[in-house]
Amino acid sequence: MTHLLIPAAGVGRRMGSDRNKLRLMLLGKPLLAWTLLAAAAAPSITWIGLIGQLEDEPTWKDLIYNLHLNKPVVFIVGGDTRQASVYNGLIALPPEADQVLIHDGARCLATPELLDRCAEALQHYQGFVAAVPVKDTIKVVDAQDQIQDTPDRAQLWAAQTPQGFQVAPLKACHEQGRQQGWQVTDDAVLFEKLNLPVHIVLGEETNLKVTTPADLAIAELILRQRLEKV
Repeated sequence: MTHLLIPAAGVGRRMGSDRNKLRLMLLGKPLLAWTLLAAAAAPSITWIGLIGQLEDEPTWKDLIYNLHLNKPVVFIVGGDTRQASVYNGLIALPPEADQVLIHDGARCLATPELLDRCAEALQHYQGFVAAVPVKDTIKVVDAQDQIQDTPDRAQLWAAQTPQGFQVAPLKACHEQGRQQGWQVTDDAVLFEKLNLPVHIVLGEETNLKVTTPADLAIAELILRQRLEKV
């Protein structure tokens, strides 16, 4: 049994929106709908926790009802940051949950196959990140816009979600992070700070995070191509 947490509590400032970007429409459905549909279609996922802000709760509950999903979806009130929201999600997991996937709601193009591959990885790893090899040459630049270093591209991977963890050590990492006042951008960093192993699971090139209007246009193109093949 694999439990899935979907952080969906953000505001789309880089999208130029004054509301949750996951409420923006993509081919007639809110962005979040496509994420939920992928999760529902993944046989490995047995329970979904949707982490959002209180003002979005009626919208998300209506969406869940209208999608007629075949798995339980529980709404969880998020926090002021992604880190705080995920912590709330961990606390709300059912008592029997010992493995969890965490997948950003804005990565609405993740396939059920990717979710299942990540769930399988939980049988082997204490923690992992879905990621793809970096294609571009990366430059490290200082505050004066001067290049300081060019890291070896062969060692660089672009992190995505899902990220997967055994629940007990992840909860312990979050508790330590709260005590120490650490502010991190994803859960894997908490594992890294406490010297716990984090592995890579191959992600998907199309598993982009919809952050800007350009991302939304690309997502629409990818989704149209997929639907034409069905």
